[in-house]
Amino acid sequence: MKIKLTSVYVDDQEKALRFYTDVLGFVKKSDFSQGPFRWLTVASAEDANGSELQLALNNNPAAKAWQQAQFQQNQPAAMFFTDNLQSDYERMKAKGAEFTMPPTDVTASKIAMLNDTCGNLIQISQLTWQG
Repeated sequence: MKIKLTSVYVDDQEKALRFYTDVLGFVKKSDFSQGPFRWLTVASAEDANGSELQLALNNNPAAKAWQQAQFQQNQPAAMFFTDNLQSDYERMKAKGAEFTMPPTDVTASKIAMLNDTCGNLIQISQLTWQG
């Protein structure tokens, strides 16, 4: 069994698509609509046939409350991994990313946190422990 799809709620799908592709470097995987519903996913440029991230429009009051609480508590909505956090941090910062935490050493890894501009904090991690 493997994870093929997970979702993150966003307040604006078009803005989210620009951020996740232009700033984070993902590629658009699926984008189609039926009536008011839009199915929009991105994937890693390094593994375009791997797991997908759905950029789901957050039009659910309960989900909005949860999303806002997570953001206020400084909790990430998603975590992505990289082999070179410092390089990715510099690349994303040059593209206008707003980091709420610069690269920071923590137990067994280095992490950074950024605002995805669509209601979420995203954690970028690099494992530093080899076990």
